[in-house]
Amino acid sequence: MTDLVDFLSDFHFIRPVWLVAVPLVLLLWWRIRSRATARPTPPRGVAPHLAAAVTVGEAGRRRLLPIDGVMAAVVFASLGAAGPAWTRVPSPFVSQTAPLAIALEASESMMATDIQPTRLDRAKHKILDLVATRAGARTALIAYAGSAHSVAPLTEDPEVLKPFLEALSPEVMPSDGANATAALELARSALAGQEFQGAILFVLDGLDAVDLPAFDANAAEDGPVVVYLKVGGSSDLRVPSGSTVVEVTADGSDVAEIERRVASAWREALARDDRQQWADRGWIFAIPAALLALIWFRRGWTMRWSVAVAVLLVFAGDGARAEGLTDWFGGTVAGWFLTPDQQGQIAYNNNRFAEAADLYTDPTWQSYALYRAGKYPEAAETASRLDTADAAITEGMARLRNREYRAGVAAFEKALERDPDNTTAAHNLEVAQQIVTYIERVQEQSDTGEEAGIGADEVRFDNESGRGTETRITGDEATKEMQTVDEWMRSVDTNASVFLRTRFALEAARPTP
Repeated sequence: MTDLVDFLSDFHFIRPVWLVAVPLVLLLWWRIRSRATARPTPPRGVAPHLAAAVTVGEAGRRRLLPIDGVMAAVVFASLGAAGPAWTRVPSPFVSQTAPLAIALEASESMMATDIQPTRLDRAKHKILDLVATRAGARTALIAYAGSAHSVAPLTEDPEVLKPFLEALSPEVMPSDGANATAALELARSALAGQEFQGAILFVLDGLDAVDLPAFDANAAEDGPVVVYLKVGGSSDLRVPSGSTVVEVTADGSDVAEIERRVASAWREALARDDRQQWADRGWIFAIPAALLALIWFRRGWTMRWSVAVAVLLVFAGDGARAEGLTDWFGGTVAGWFLTPDQQGQIAYNNNRFAEAADLYTDPTWQSYALYRAGKYPEAAETASRLDTADAAITEGMARLRNREYRAGVAAFEKALERDPDNTTAAHNLEVAQQIVTYIERVQEQSDTGEEAGIGADEVRFDNESGRGTETRITGDEATKEMQTVDEWMRSVDTNASVFLRTRFALEAARPTP
């Protein structure tokens, strides 16, 4: 129902002037058809009953005339030329899924076993399934009990969330309870700096009445959409009216419903962004127009003048492209009707990023497709040859992914030189500078002596900035036994739990400003 409301609210025509042709075509059709179907006037001096007797073919007069097919085809072509649209064309520099902040209740009640193995364990599994379906989307994780704490900021890498998610339990929380109001405030803060408004997912077994005013205020302020995944607990979950509550299921239908709701929130935010172009869906009407044109070759149905009119209307609009036809008839006709960039866009929309990079001729889109395909050196090299701020941002992101941190900082600085008001470049520059500072601080604090047993033949630390001491570490693999994978994973899990418990305790003890 929500998708239908979104469709009706956003539906419009990009070039509505072409709709003027519809009533004109209908008027012309009515006049021609009325003449073709009018009864002939009886000859003067002949009795009506005799005229009816000698008239041939009156009873078998055709109900469907060639003008009917022409009218329908031209009307469909006019609608297509008008450019129906209800969604925006997503920018390649904006994630195609809304950012999501997940607030997980980690209270003692979540350890109940009415859902096996426990409510909390099932909630973790569902969160991992959801993150896996949101490839390339940014997700933040928040845990709350008596207090709320940010576990991980927005990240596109699900591997960052997994160890911290698995380490969450009531034992790491400073106090018991279910302070959903504090969790909502943290989630809103996590999404505050995003270019497009995201959504919030609460994974919980109940919501206290004292927290309802905060959620009502968020809805009244047109804040981020809040979705609730109910894991066990009482049969009814008290939430603000109009909210989406999803019951946990044994299959993946609950995760699919959450993803649909989050995607709907992203479409709403994108539709409100005037910087993005509307996606022209005029090709949809070209299909019935083309099918109706097939019958014009039958004897008695050929009306060549209308073919020229239909072709003019179908291809009049800039956005009335044939890219949608490939969804109906397969990709074999793409080379006949589509430009390489249009074929690349189709591959990109279907997450075939490597294929899209090979198809694109536009270097801006090609560089971003290379980035999404994980070909970071190629993406950085392609983007570095362009002179736009967006290209410099792509170069910077590719440099960071390729662990060229200082080159990434230089790229973001270049983007700000080209566009000083670019908030994305400013944010990325700040993050990149923090990464470089952290790495150099670790280098300064690292052991500067030569020690055996490191497990590598030779390791050199980068000292480009001149900070720290030149260090070379040598080791003999035989002098130290390597940890097994299981041992290493157990140590990581333990360290994550200890780390979260310590950090949460320090945050809870910090005075409230």
